[in-house]
Amino acid sequence: MRFSALAALIAALAIPGFARAADAPAGALSCSGCHPGAAGVDTPAVRLVGLPATDIESAMRAYKSGARAATIMDRIAKGLGDDEIAAIAAWYASQPK
Repeated sequence: MRFSALAALIAALAIPGFARAADAPAGALSCSGCHPGAAGVDTPAVRLVGLPATDIESAMRAYKSGARAATIMDRIAKGLGDDEIAAIAAWYASQPK
């Protein structure tokens, strides 16, 4: 079992972007459940990687305040503080497209 876990870790480290994911602020990686990181993924959710941080922050604050209608994002945004929103937005903005 140890060998399998070690092999899995080595394989994961070889995947591009894995190191960046390790540096993600709390909550950021949960966004990838709906918002794709890879350009080839087809989904109706907006791709966050490479967007300006101000755009992401603005949208999150609008969801949080209720100014922007949503089915899920309003509930997620209400659970985040302003510093968390800023950190997540900055991290996604810094990721390559």
